[in-house]
Amino acid sequence: MSIAGGPPTERTARGTRRSRVVRIALSAAASRGSVVEKEILGLADVVGPGDVCLDVGAEFGLYTHVLADLVGPDGAVHAFEPQHGAHRALELGVRAAGLSWVSLHRIALGATPGTAHLSVPRRRGLPVHGRAYLTAGAQDAGPNREFAGHRLESVAVETLDSIVADLGIERVTLVKADVEGAEGALLDGAAGLLAAHRPHLLLEIEDRHTRKYGVGADELFARLTGALGYRAYTWSAGRRMSGAWRPVAGIVDTERNYLFTP
Repeated sequence: MSIAGGPPTERTARGTRRSRVVRIALSAAASRGSVVEKEILGLADVVGPGDVCLDVGAEFGLYTHVLADLVGPDGAVHAFEPQHGAHRALELGVRAAGLSWVSLHRIALGATPGTAHLSVPRRRGLPVHGRAYLTAGAQDAGPNREFAGHRLESVAVETLDSIVADLGIERVTLVKADVEGAEGALLDGAAGLLAAHRPHLLLEIEDRHTRKYGVGADELFARLTGALGYRAYTWSAGRRMSGAWRPVAGIVDTERNYLFTP
């Protein structure tokens, strides 16, 4: 679905102004080491006006909003969030910001199309959206054993390859993905995209999550930097919203997000 409303020129101008304000606010929060991940400070090094980006596991849209400002109305951001509650919050935020060049998709992405269940953990009766994971292929609950309960939510699943083909996207610049350990399945469904588009990949890779799918974080890292031919970096924050991407040769205990560049 695309977010729209009002005359195109007025809508675009309003969205451009609001997206800049939101990006500045989120960048300031990230520089202070808050709940906003520091890696958003380095997105401008790999994404620019007119680019097309995919935000997989968008949740409430922190990356979606920053990417929208970077690519501008000449580009496009496709945000994927299968959870009903999180998707609704994402939709409200994107609509309020007037981001007409952002398209929202309430689907999960994996190795094969179909339907599956999301396990959404609950704490004190409330959903913990950021820890939801696809049960397909999972051997156990992994670190989600810490939660007293969960609910299952049925969701549609597509592959990145099928989505890119269906949307007719000619060039993807960046795929950001936070899928709670199912990164291997995501890559399995993106062979064509990775070969033809060679996008940058910003992936959360944590052994505690990948292990529930029977894959070690080191194995996934080796797949990306070996057979798939990517170089890996982590963001080293500087002062006042500065920093740089630093090359790494393997999984770093203190990091969870990695930028892979072709």
